Amino acid sequence: MSSLPDSASPHAPTGSPLHVPDLIQRKRDGGTHSPAELDALIQGYTRGEVPDYQVAAWLMAVYFRGLTPQETGDLTLSMARSGDLLDLSSLTHTVDKHSTGGVGDKTSLVLTPMLAALGLTVAKMSGRGLAHTGGTIDKLESIPGWNPELSDDAFLKQAREVGLALVGQSKNLAPADGLLYALRDVTATVDCLPLIASSIMSKKIASGAQAIVLDVKVGAGAFMKTVADGEVLARAMVDIGQHAGRGVRAVLTDMDAPLGHMAGNSLEVQEALETLHGRGPDDLRELCIALAVEALSAAGQPQDAEARARATLRDGSALGKFRAFVEAQGGDPLYVDSPERLDVAPDRAEVTAPRAGFLNSLDALGVGRAVLVLGGGRERKGERIDHGVGVELLVKPGEAVQAGQPLLRIYHRAGRGLARALELLQAGVDISDSAPQVPPLILGRVG
Repeated sequence: MSSLPDSASPHAPTGSPLHVPDLIQRKRDGGTHSPAELDALIQGYTRGEVPDYQVAAWLMAVYFRGLTPQETGDLTLSMARSGDLLDLSSLTHTVDKHSTGGVGDKTSLVLTPMLAALGLTVAKMSGRGLAHTGGTIDKLESIPGWNPELSDDAFLKQAREVGLALVGQSKNLAPADGLLYALRDVTATVDCLPLIASSIMSKKIASGAQAIVLDVKVGAGAFMKTVADGEVLARAMVDIGQHAGRGVRAVLTDMDAPLGHMAGNSLEVQEALETLHGRGPDDLRELCIALAVEALSAAGQPQDAEARARATLRDGSALGKFRAFVEAQGGDPLYVDSPERLDVAPDRAEVTAPRAGFLNSLDALGVGRAVLVLGGGRERKGERIDHGVGVELLVKPGEAVQAGQPLLRIYHRAGRGLARALELLQAGVDISDSAPQVPPLILGRVG
């Protein structure tokens, strides 16, 4: 374990008793809090000394009055300090990546071995999927034998030797975040930008990496629906990282339609491996290159970043890192070289174009929900999932289509969830008479 640097840590409480109603009233009236006050509130709540009803009132005051950048940074650091802090000080050039959640978002499977091939170190704790968004750990478990559990020593040793180690979130990282999120969920305070930013960044800071790249999704399949809101969230997270002494860069990316062509665990691993083999869809490849460039910049290595990033896919070095990573964690490397061997559900159904024209839009959220009802996602933590089911996009927005042309292919198992998946997918298809203006994949950068 480690502690945050002194320059980034909130000041310790002064020893005077915390009077939470004063904090609630001050924030309600538009005032601000000191680092010591925020730390006393968060640590007291984590220890069970401050009751839910007082924190709920404070959250509602924050919802309406907001937090200053200084307060947001201090709140985040206190949340990070509420549990374990991962000590990566024995590793060099550590970098972490976070996506705010999307459909078909398999970028971590491609980006992390790219970063390892570029000489950076990725020692990362990742989560499982919940609802319509997939989890990196679930996807990797599509590879037979791959194990998300490593001891602390094995985790650091693998990161040092391979440059890449990904494990499930087993540490007690930022427990204050889990407590606060549960309370926000039942008090209608989830969609508050400072609280969203502090929730994400508290876990990233506790995870120990010195450089962080953020993929902020914007659009129908994302939490942030507009570019303006995405920019505000990205700026808040970058500011928090700088407050904590970390190098942070953010990329805003479009999530009106799923990324790549595949959504579903095994299908996404296949597509990621196609990309590492130098093939794969253009949008996935270009996004991973853009994120790699920002990661290198965050790590202080901006020179020739794009050329270096492209070379890792062209010369096979990223693929080699992924193979070594899979094998080190018990996975069968045969599936890395022959991704078509991965288990995919055997039954098929298709959604076809109702008329000729252009695919104007394809609802990413509907695709994610279709994967969920097919069994490829979970409504509650701990549920078993079917790694082999999913949805394939046969046509992307902007392309011309003919009446009856297949637009989406469903991979299902004996019809489980098929009727509802068809409803969701058909409802998300919009055909127009003229070619639509498709937004660019990269909507902006912050850092």
